[in-house]
Amino acid sequence: MGFLARLVRRKSVQQLQSDAGGSKDFRRTMGVWQLTAIGVGAIVGVGVFVLAPNEAALNAGPAIILSFLVAGIGSACAALAYAEFAGMIPVTGSAYTYGYAVLGELPAWIIGWDLLVEYALIVGVVAAGTSNYLQSLITQVTGLHLPVWLQGAYDPAEPGSGKVVNLIAVIVALGIAWIQVMRTEIGARFNTVVVTMKVIGVGVVIVVGAFFVHASNWTPFIPDLIHDPAASGGTRYGWDGVLAAASIVFFAVFGYDTLTTAAEESKNPQRDLPLAVVASLGISMVMYLAISLILTGMVPYNGCVDPTQAAGQCTTGMILASQAPVSAVFEARGLHWVSGIIDLAAVCGIASVVFAFMLGAARIWFALARDGLLPRWFAKVHPTYGTPYRPTLLLGIFTALAAGLLPIRELAELVNIGTLSAFIVICASVLILRITQPNLERRFRTPALWLLAPLGIVFSLFLIIGWPWVTEGHFHMIGGLDMVTIWRFLIWMGIGLAIYFGYGIRHSQLGREKASG
Repeated sequence: MGFLARLVRRKSVQQLQSDAGGSKDFRRTMGVWQLTAIGVGAIVGVGVFVLAPNEAALNAGPAIILSFLVAGIGSACAALAYAEFAGMIPVTGSAYTYGYAVLGELPAWIIGWDLLVEYALIVGVVAAGTSNYLQSLITQVTGLHLPVWLQGAYDPAEPGSGKVVNLIAVIVALGIAWIQVMRTEIGARFNTVVVTMKVIGVGVVIVVGAFFVHASNWTPFIPDLIHDPAASGGTRYGWDGVLAAASIVFFAVFGYDTLTTAAEESKNPQRDLPLAVVASLGISMVMYLAISLILTGMVPYNGCVDPTQAAGQCTTGMILASQAPVSAVFEARGLHWVSGIIDLAAVCGIASVVFAFMLGAARIWFALARDGLLPRWFAKVHPTYGTPYRPTLLLGIFTALAAGLLPIRELAELVNIGTLSAFIVICASVLILRITQPNLERRFRTPALWLLAPLGIVFSLFLIIGWPWVTEGHFHMIGGLDMVTIWRFLIWMGIGLAIYFGYGIRHSQLGREKASG
């Protein structure tokens, strides 16, 4: 087989379906509700409790709901493509496996390597995000505070903070890894419980908060554009701000792809996976839109933490831009009894995100190793618990270090570029497969695919490079990711290519099968 042919050798869809039916690596214990809980658990977390209020304060104002709709449209296009693949190729590995079937081995490796770091970084970012709410909850219950040096990682942007390590984030990452090493059904039940608590907490915020909404806080719905980026805490507003916020809150509207990595642990994957993908995104979007309206209706979008200051003239910070903003909103309205419930719901919500993405990362790592692209030592399940314990334990250690020692701002941007790249590939792949193999059995068919898949590609590209926009006669790009993030992503991809050409191409299981056959 020639060199170029080795790079694009593919697993047939029929072979993958056969492998899935005969695979005994995992125990099939999860139904549609457990899978949906994983999806909702992955999507709803930092977005509800941090990003939605923060971006309302700093970029979009009450129009943050439009930012979520823009990000949600792009995410929904990819979600429907994932649903079609999940019903057709119910194999662990998610987008990596789908890419192997459609594009070939090297593109599949690139996708898998991309997803591996993306999921691992999400675990680190979100574990770090758990810390503020959990510290608030501990203080409310016990009155105790962690020493400053244990409250967060050192951040060059805050050189005098005294913070060194985020102890709570380390404990969360290691604790979730330990739970996932246990039997899959134990972890799934734990996740279902915490997701239920999270949904109840969000429901409390919506129901109680609705009684304290003042419609005047939604006016102006899209605040005027502020030309000075340093003004009022860096607010931008206008459509510029709405679209800039969309690039950031995109972090909050993906995660359903994690449940597709559990395909071989699903009882009826070809039926349940598409249902769970669509249901989890739909439920989560309803929560985001409702929370956005409630929070911006309860306090002015530019309201100050210090009640003696006029809105928009904050020197001590804005309520919606604080570290635990949902609690801060209810505290500002005198609803102190609700803040404890919110902190508990936030901890559960963010912990469930850690659970979902660590589960996804471990199974992608397992799939890469089972296919020979990484050492097969990683493709061993626990002899008693039937879980991919080796990747899970290593991910627990890596993410604990990342969450404990690194500032989360730059890691979050790397997460977005990795996810958006995967979404572009998925939307393109489902189109290619419709053309090349139109007669394959598809339990779920993406509606209006020829419109939605290209739309998903365009939205994802714009979220990476920015949105073309004209303000006062001047064309410019707004939003998007900075060049430092793009270069870091390219360096990571370069490391991945070195591993593939140094190891994977020679040890590929598919390559060995084709050579012997």
